[in-house]
Amino acid sequence: MAASSVDAAASSGSRLRWNKVPEVTIWFWIITVLCATVGETAADLLEEKAGLGLTSVCVFTSALPAIVLVVRFRTAAYRAGVYWLAVALISVVDTLVNDDLTGDMGVPLETSTTVFAIVLVVVFVAWFWRERTLSIHSIDTLGRESFYWLAVLFTFALGTAAGDLVSERMDFGYWLSMFLSGLVIAAVALAHVALDLDAVWSFWVAYVLIHSLGASVGDYLSQPTGDGGLGLGTVVTSALFLSVILGLVVYRAVPREGVGHPQQTARHAA
Repeated sequence: MAASSVDAAASSGSRLRWNKVPEVTIWFWIITVLCATVGETAADLLEEKAGLGLTSVCVFTSALPAIVLVVRFRTAAYRAGVYWLAVALISVVDTLVNDDLTGDMGVPLETSTTVFAIVLVVVFVAWFWRERTLSIHSIDTLGRESFYWLAVLFTFALGTAAGDLVSERMDFGYWLSMFLSGLVIAAVALAHVALDLDAVWSFWVAYVLIHSLGASVGDYLSQPTGDGGLGLGTVVTSALFLSVILGLVVYRAVPREGVGHPQQTARHAA
C-alpha cells in the first residue's frame, strides 16, 4: 500500500496494517519508567530556570506534546522516536500541571488524585463503549489512537499525583514510595501470571503505578539530601535519564540480523 493511501486510511479511521504503539516487553516498561522520571526532574528544572511562573510554563510547554501528537496522528505506522518523545513530553506537562494545581492553586493532592482517577475511568468507559476493547494491541484506527493518548495523558497525571500523595502528603518519603510502587507493580504482574488477572487491566494498573514509581525515582535522585533525596540535582538527573532513553530507543530501533520488527510482520488481533 502506498504511503499516501495509508495516511488517507489513518485520517478516515479505517484499519491500518500495523499497530501504532510499541510491543509490550521489558524494554517498554524500562523506557516508560525512565520517561516518568525525566518528566519529574525536567518539570522541576523548568520551574527553577524558566522564571515565567508555573502556570505560564504549563501553557507554553503543553504546546510541545500537542505538536508531536499531530505528527503521530499523521504517521501511518509506529515510529519509535516520535512515540517516546510524545510520552516524555506528556510526562513533563503532567508533572507541571500537578505542581501548578498543588502549589499555585492550592488543590489538595487527595482531590487531584481522585479527579484524575474519575476522568481516567470515564476515558476507559468511553473507549470501550466506542471500540469494544481497551487493548493496546490494536491501536490501528484514528479513534483508538485518540483514546489511547487520552488514557496515557490521565494515567501519567494520576500516577504523578498519587506518587506525590504517598511520598509527600502521607510523608512516606521518596525511597519508601519507590519501594511501595515497585511492590504493587510486582503484585500485579504476579496476579496476571499466577492468577490469570485480565491482561488489559493488568497493563493499565501497572501503567499508572509505573508513573508513581518514576516520579518517586526522579525526586529521590534529584532532591537535596536534607529533603530525603540524593542531591544529584535536576540538571544531572534529567540529562542522565534522557541519555539512557535515547540510547535504548536507538538500540531498539536498529534492525538486528535475524530479528524482525513485530509490528511489521503481523497486525495484532483486536
